[in-house]
Amino acid sequence: MNTYKLTLIAMLSALAVAGRLVMANVPNVQPVTAIIILSGFWLGPISGIAMAVLTTLLSNVLLGMGYWTIWQITAWGMIGLIAGLLGKFFKDIPIWGLALYGFFSGLFYGFIISITMKAAGQPFWGYYLAGLPFDLNHAASNLVFILVLSPVLSRLFQQYRNKHAITRV
Repeated sequence: MNTYKLTLIAMLSALAVAGRLVMANVPNVQPVTAIIILSGFWLGPISGIAMAVLTTLLSNVLLGMGYWTIWQITAWGMIGLIAGLLGKFFKDIPIWGLALYGFFSGLFYGFIISITMKAAGQPFWGYYLAGLPFDLNHAASNLVFILVLSPVLSRLFQQYRNKHAITRV
């Protein structure tokens, strides 16, 4: 991974953190997952994981750090890894396909976060079912954010890939 790619990941992470802070008052509506998916898809699986770790740590410094940070890194890291593998092996996925992946990623993220309650010795199903409306908010916002951000970010990724020979690693 070259310096330019690291700078691009840092810039995208700052964008995701800013989006998370701006949308903090709306329950589970934030662009972090969408930006991680788009970054992983265009820059590769390692970049998707790096985006997840960096974005989670930076945003949780501002919003509150706790044991859930590990689970957020796990969930977002897996989402970024899968998006990177999709981009590596299926380069021609249409935008609606990525948006659909973003929708299911919101539900997956909520499921992984709900596992924290089971790990803490609490009942899983009560926590998971109570959080399902919030997970649906997250899933729907991922779909919308991917549809809105994809034209802008994909043009940016294509331009930088042509200019700086960024590879999907």
